[in-house]
Amino acid sequence: MGGLVVVGVDGSASGLAAVEEAAREARWRGAALRVVHAFIWARMHVPLGPSASGPPEGGLRNMADRLVAEAVERAASTAPEVEVGSVVVPGEPLTVLEAESQGAELVVVGSRGMGGFVGLMVGSTAVHLSAHGRCPVLVVREPSHAGGPVLVGVDGSPASEAAVDFAFAEAALRGSGVLALHAYTPWNAPLPPPQDPSMPYANPPGAVTEAEERLLAEALAGRRETYPGVPVEHAVVRGDTRKALIEASTSAQILVVGARGRGGFKGLLLGSVSQAMLHHAHCPVAVVRGSGAGA
Repeated sequence: MGGLVVVGVDGSASGLAAVEEAAREARWRGAALRVVHAFIWARMHVPLGPSASGPPEGGLRNMADRLVAEAVERAASTAPEVEVGSVVVPGEPLTVLEAESQGAELVVVGSRGMGGFVGLMVGSTAVHLSAHGRCPVLVVREPSHAGGPVLVGVDGSPASEAAVDFAFAEAALRGSGVLALHAYTPWNAPLPPPQDPSMPYANPPGAVTEAEERLLAEALAGRRETYPGVPVEHAVVRGDTRKALIEASTSAQILVVGARGRGGFKGLLLGSVSQAMLHHAHCPVAVVRGSGAGA
């Protein structure tokens, strides 16, 4: 296939887990893997080499080279057939990885890095990239559940449509099935206008479920023909979308969501559901923005 998978590393355990996931993604895609470390110290005007009284292998630059070498070794042991390159780029992680995403088909990061505040479930780099990345971003929170489906959240929005495309392509690469889940409540279900203006503006009994099932069916239309080898399950759940997806993620290989759904405030780059998944899902989470859905 050709292409490029980028993984950001910072020496953390979460970053090394991301390397392993990225190596597998590169193998499935027939793509090269690029290990990237954002070397912020180069912009801080501090000494980068070893101190005069310290060992020659000391210093911030040597430390960066060592953590990148460890990541490359981890990738090679996970997927020996994948071509692995590496680079240390001066700059802070948010800017460096956003720039790297312009030439990648997937960027992979760990959920928590070396910096930030203790106790946060997901770091600022993962959240920022999910909102601003120029390609799908895979955030590795917990290990994939082998044998599980690719879970995708569906709400009928354009971002959701891109997520569905990515989910089917990902399932085909992994040799797994797709579980498409749509959750609704009477508050977020679409309300058709009444036939008689004197009638109250409400759904008749049974209309909500039928409308939501139709929404899910329309969102999946054509995918079975495009990916005939991918088994598909779908579920319409009455309840909170966040809770439904988090529960379903306990047995999923990966969870795919759009960056923005049909609810919330316009102008936000990352919706409440996708943010909740980054913080609480029980498997890696892929956030797909608009047209950057191709796998």
